Amino acid sequence: MPAPKYERVAEAIREQIRSGDLKPGDKLPSLTELEKLHGVSYGSIRGAMLVLKAEGLIEGRPGDGVYVK
Repeated sequence: MPAPKYERVAEAIREQIRSGDLKPGDKLPSLTELEKLHGVSYGSIRGAMLVLKAEGLIEGRPGDGVYVK
């Protein structure tokens, strides 16, 4: 059984961080851009963001966006 969509998105972003494509301090695309990029719904993107935040990989800055920690 394939992984849930939110987990596939989280893994794609984790891989970008591991590979150095996303570095600490880099801003992630907007949630809308991520929806289009990954072909999933807002809920799947939000779920991925919650997982990555809980893992300490990203941080939200109110009114500014989401950044790699």
